[in-house]
Amino acid sequence: MALAALLAAGCLAATKLPTAWLDWQPALAWTQPWRWWTAAWVHWSKLHLAANLAGLMLLAALGLLARLPRRAAWAWALAWPLTQLGLALRPDLPRFGGLSGVLHAGVAVAALHLLWPTRKPRQRWIGAALLLGLALKLVLETPWGPALQMRSGWDIAIVPWSHLSGTVAGLLTSLSMMFGRRRHVSAPTQTAATPDTHAADTAPARRPPVNPRP
Repeated sequence: MALAALLAAGCLAATKLPTAWLDWQPALAWTQPWRWWTAAWVHWSKLHLAANLAGLMLLAALGLLARLPRRAAWAWALAWPLTQLGLALRPDLPRFGGLSGVLHAGVAVAALHLLWPTRKPRQRWIGAALLLGLALKLVLETPWGPALQMRSGWDIAIVPWSHLSGTVAGLLTSLSMMFGRRRHVSAPTQTAATPDTHAADTAPARRPPVNPRP
């Protein structure tokens, strides 16, 4: 919930700042590293901002209702900058701004955690449906096409590649968190040696009793 609040606050604050200071620009990514995070706060229209804030509220509600663990929030936080890393694979995208890629990462994280074996069957079905719906959405959006695509109902060009990049980032960070924890939990613990271990080797030899002289 705290991460969702941070994202929402950043999106609202970014409306008061020049987008050129915050948006993703590959040429400036290493000299101005804050753009790995602030690019998600930049929005190009009121509709763009409203749609992403609505999606953020739904995702936060899902996390609360599903009682996702803290490691899910950490996985989502790690996927935030990694979403922008995938944009570097598109040289035809000189600038980018928007929260949708990070939202897709959050959905991927939530879906995988709902699929965890310890979850109830109903929750695992919900996780599978989320993951399947996410995959279908990505295929229909054709992220392998042009970087900027115009779609009906939008007043800006969208970037489906950011959705794919965010999904992959969310899956990778979530899997690393989940299996890292599983390995830690299942690691054998060493038992402490009992105080009498090797007592025969360390105890001093006892001298036979001496009978007193009559």
